[in-house]
Amino acid sequence: MPQLPAHPWLLGLGFTALVLGSGCMVRLGSQPATPSPPPVTPAAAATASPSPGEPAPVPVLPGEPAVPVAAGLSYPRVPAAAAAIAALLASLEPALRSPATPADQLAALGHQQQVIYRVLAHRSELAKQVRAQLPPRWQGVFDHHLGARREFLAMHPRRQRPSQLPAWRIIEPEPAAKLLGYYREAAAATGIPWPVLAAVNLVETGMGRIDGISVADARGPMQFLPSTWAEPGIGNGADIRDPRSAIHAAARYLVRRGGLKDISKGLWGYNNSDHYGRAVLHYAALLRDDPAAYTGLYHWQIHYASSAGDLWLPVGYDEPRPIAVAAWLALNPSGRPPAGSSGY
Repeated sequence: MPQLPAHPWLLGLGFTALVLGSGCMVRLGSQPATPSPPPVTPAAAATASPSPGEPAPVPVLPGEPAVPVAAGLSYPRVPAAAAAIAALLASLEPALRSPATPADQLAALGHQQQVIYRVLAHRSELAKQVRAQLPPRWQGVFDHHLGARREFLAMHPRRQRPSQLPAWRIIEPEPAAKLLGYYREAAAATGIPWPVLAAVNLVETGMGRIDGISVADARGPMQFLPSTWAEPGIGNGADIRDPRSAIHAAARYLVRRGGLKDISKGLWGYNNSDHYGRAVLHYAALLRDDPAAYTGLYHWQIHYASSAGDLWLPVGYDEPRPIAVAAWLALNPSGRPPAGSSGY
């Protein structure tokens, strides 16, 4: 969100996270427990391309009978035991990368992956046990996911969680291949690596799922202030809500803020928080090293860290004004986290 302090949508993704914040500037205090991600360079990103990978069996996801469903999905259940979580992750990760996985199953698989990482980011001891039981192939992936999520959590420690849900619409994003094309186009035009643009799009609006205006008046899939969008060479007279235009504008803005020389500096210009920059670079490094990880991230849902737990706001959520959590859940029980799936 250019020229803005950390804003309340950043903790919902993790997504898939996109909320909990005050709009006050967040500056780095102590060093985080997770290591900083390696730098993402234009050269590394330009040579990365999705590989077909080996066919992987589609995992059977944990569930319960008569679970409330919304938009064809239900809130994922997270197993209680570390061994069961590790086994589930070890089957989810290759399935999300396999071209043989049926397209109509990817949303449920990505949502399951997302919720597991959201829960483990809050539960350090369980996370250590899960990591120890993962195959080495997935331990680095695990580290990037938890590293990013914990950076977002560190932006607003010990903050009281809101009892109202925001005035948003949750919509279907552009198709994955189209968005990937936009990221690559913008990277070719500016030199900003496509994984960085994808990561910013992910953490700002869930790759365009959130259609709404932030408390600071930022809007569109890349969360621009109208005043920043209107600067010469940024929005270029295009629609601030158009995904392709917004992604290209974000790349130009990152260049303007020094991102070609130091991407961390560019991201600081985008959002004034070291935690934010490190979180974005964790996701970017994941995509740089393993472009096939994009499929899972693309299918993450919108979650909102509320007073009633980590609520899932499905496609079709449409509230023109803020609404009390209790009132919304009374009408939408599918958004309530099952036991063990909230993370806090």
